[in-house]
Amino acid sequence: MSTIEKAIDKIKQQQATAETTIERVQSTEQTPLDATSDTIDTPLDTTSDTIGIPDVANKTTRISRTTINIDLAELERKNFVSLSSERRLINEEYRVIKRKLINNAFGGLSSTLKHANLILVTSSRPGEGKTFSAINLALSIALEQDKTVLLVDSDVLRPNVSKTLEIQHEVGLTDYLQSDQVKVTDIILNTNIERLKIVTAGSPHHLSTELLASERMLLLVKEFASRYPDRLVIFDAPPLLGVNETSVMASMCGQAVIVVEENRSKLAEIEQAVSLLPKDIAIGFLINKAHRNQGKGYGYGYYYGAD
Repeated sequence: MSTIEKAIDKIKQQQATAETTIERVQSTEQTPLDATSDTIDTPLDTTSDTIGIPDVANKTTRISRTTINIDLAELERKNFVSLSSERRLINEEYRVIKRKLINNAFGGLSSTLKHANLILVTSSRPGEGKTFSAINLALSIALEQDKTVLLVDSDVLRPNVSKTLEIQHEVGLTDYLQSDQVKVTDIILNTNIERLKIVTAGSPHHLSTELLASERMLLLVKEFASRYPDRLVIFDAPPLLGVNETSVMASMCGQAVIVVEENRSKLAEIEQAVSLLPKDIAIGFLINKAHRNQGKGYGYGYYYGAD
């Protein structure tokens, strides 16, 4: 019995009466890279005009309202989900995973979850592939014809979304949380992928993680949840163990995906991480670096633990 199967079995026994959904989905990817305005999503102006954003030192930063270009060919080369018509194994794997999340967000279970369209992607410890998984989920959801996705880099201590996608933007989540002079429209970036928008982590701050548990963050999350009924929001969050604010963020979301690395993640740490999540959240496990079964292209499984 694998580590994750043991974790699911034990959690089921401990939470037999809890209204928690637990999924098990295997990803066979071998190289994880772990690294409230009414016009919240008005398309960003692609002209060269700029706006002034005061930072916490009361200086003015000039930013251009442009569409961020993501190098899709480079992502495909690194074995991320591809937006091309070519049939690829990783696309099939994440299609299965995203379908569970979409069903939870908009299907029958959605009425039992608070903010079912908000998905926290995390892990028990750093380096287990959560950023790789969050980006792939966002790319896969962006392929949907009737859904849009907002990817938020909320791992403000070790932001990897911008690094992985090789994008730069001077104002992000921490800047918004620090100053009411920064508007939501200043941090939501359009991309060259029609249905994908991104919020970067923002400027480093000595209270970066505390900002994630602030009242302003709560209001922002509520705005994300309610503004567009067809949108999923994916938060690439800090690991659960060692960052208390991650569990606070989880309480704002309806679903949590815990990324575990096969043959590395420890059962005790998985259990400890799950214990920090609210009882009424839908919990999914995504197994990263899973070995393919001999003779088969890929495999997956899932398990609902609610009774």
